[in-house]
Amino acid sequence: MTAPTAGAPPVVTGMGVAAPNGFGRETWWQATLAGASGIREISRFDADRYPARLAGEVRDFDPAEHTPGRLMPQTDHVTRLALAVADEALADADVDTAALPDYAAGVVTASSAGGFEFGQRELEALWSKGGRYVSAYQSFAWFYAVNTGQISIRHGLRGPSGVLVTEQAGGLDAVAQARRQVVRKGIRLVVTGGVESALCPWGWAAQLADGRLSTVADPAGAYLPFSADASGHVAGEGGALLVVEDAAAARERGADIYGTIAGYAATFDPAAQPGEGSRLQDAAELALRDAGLTAADVDVVFADAAGGVADDRTEALALAALFGPNGVPVTAPKTMTGRLSSGGAALDLAAALLSLRDQVIPPTVNVDGPAPGLPIDLVTGEPRPAALRTALVLARGRGGFNAAMVVRAPG
Repeated sequence: MTAPTAGAPPVVTGMGVAAPNGFGRETWWQATLAGASGIREISRFDADRYPARLAGEVRDFDPAEHTPGRLMPQTDHVTRLALAVADEALADADVDTAALPDYAAGVVTASSAGGFEFGQRELEALWSKGGRYVSAYQSFAWFYAVNTGQISIRHGLRGPSGVLVTEQAGGLDAVAQARRQVVRKGIRLVVTGGVESALCPWGWAAQLADGRLSTVADPAGAYLPFSADASGHVAGEGGALLVVEDAAAARERGADIYGTIAGYAATFDPAAQPGEGSRLQDAAELALRDAGLTAADVDVVFADAAGGVADDRTEALALAALFGPNGVPVTAPKTMTGRLSSGGAALDLAAALLSLRDQVIPPTVNVDGPAPGLPIDLVTGEPRPAALRTALVLARGRGGFNAAMVVRAPG
């Protein structure tokens, strides 16, 4: 086997997806191109007493089909989702992990809110008869490790592992860390991305606390990023895991390649300061520089699309400053799933790579067009066929995290 090519951008050879509008990569992708939304009233628990009652739930997932029986009582919903998504990604990559050298493959994922369900279960045990005490810190620490650990054990991936916690930006940050492991450390393959779920009463209360969830009752009107009617976002669950692989090794074994992880950058917005704006544009510019490209090379942008008036304006003006007014098509397919915390950017990255494969831009649903004063070419209504070579994916996480990633078509 060819030795890893240090310095060469790695490639994506496999994908697994769990999303509110489709379980499985191609099922989700076809639903996304059809503009099919998975946002509905919450069914996981009784949400009638909460001001926000809509969510993007993964409804067609049977954990018993994807989780070994011995793991069912030891894991929660999000861990089972992550195991199933990792299975699909590795099967799609058609790689025999058992044939790889020891420590040649690893797992790097993102998480931020998925531990709520496990933590709630531990708190319930605390108050139940005979319940044992596990602190909230222990619950979350255990959870952050369990997804990566279970995927590693299940597939014999004994190389580098880790979990990044930067909320919605986490999916890109995890893939960037996987890229570093391949490019700088000579690791052959890394399973990476994010799968998230916090759709339980404790998790829901936490998400309501910052006032960003939309309280609109109509699924078609609750999450309208860049619209004059924007009122916040809808939360969802799911995400994507990718197989990021050394380029030479992937080509030697004849792997199908979705695209190249060409560039990445992250910036941070400190606590609000007079005269200080978001550094999202800086992240995009640095990611393009990292890829050796300019704004003129970008064919489509997958927006963060926060769904709040001020945040949407910040992003739209950053895009206009970078590309010129209406200078590049912009889309937000997460309007069909809701914002998936650390799984959201990973799912956008999967969408960007499939857009490059199929030469089509998925639509932003339920939005007629950008609000006055937002000079962006928002793709709405139907998919837009386009000649696509390069995509830019943007993500912002609570607390000031900005991330940008550039992916390019193979060849």
